[in-house]
Amino acid sequence: MTLKDTAEEWEITATATPFTGNKTSVRTDDVVMPGGGVATRDYQVHPGSVAVVALDERGRVLVINQYRHPVRHRLWEIPAGLLDIPGENPLHAAQRELYEEAHVKAEDWRVLTDIYSSPGGCDEAIRVFLARDLSEADGERFEVDEEEADMEIARVPLDELVRGVLAGELHHNCLVVGVLSLVAAERGDGLDALRPAGAPWPARPFEA
Repeated sequence: MTLKDTAEEWEITATATPFTGNKTSVRTDDVVMPGGGVATRDYQVHPGSVAVVALDERGRVLVINQYRHPVRHRLWEIPAGLLDIPGENPLHAAQRELYEEAHVKAEDWRVLTDIYSSPGGCDEAIRVFLARDLSEADGERFEVDEEEADMEIARVPLDELVRGVLAGELHHNCLVVGVLSLVAAERGDGLDALRPAGAPWPARPFEA
């Protein structure tokens, strides 16, 4: 049997948006259940995100460390950011985030994996890219502020990140998924067999 997620939408009898924030909102839907009853479901409406596993020639992954207020932690993460523009090409967004957060560019881009971050309570879709052939970006560094103002950047061997994930020391979802997917790809058909950077993404359709 081939396992594959499938698109499906149940009937909604009523909907409301009780909260709207700067980037996301909360929606309340009354959804018809298989037995005919109606259940209320609250969830965060999110524009979507991209993340980048940037792998250098020495087998190290570029990671950043910054404060995340909702969980009261400084987390080690991979470069990531929101899809701020509706219909934006996710590759362009990923290239922008790698430049802004690390002042790095990459010549080889591929899709590592696509995920829903928390599908029981949020519609956020994330595309995780693999970036290789890294070099310093041209021009001046992007000026950061707020949580990113004291952000730390490091390049860490892949094996060390895997150890940290499995030891429960690294928790960010994009880092965990990205690192373990990279290992799986290396041990499977190889990194060159990954989907091209412009592969379709039904969860967040975009223009080429």
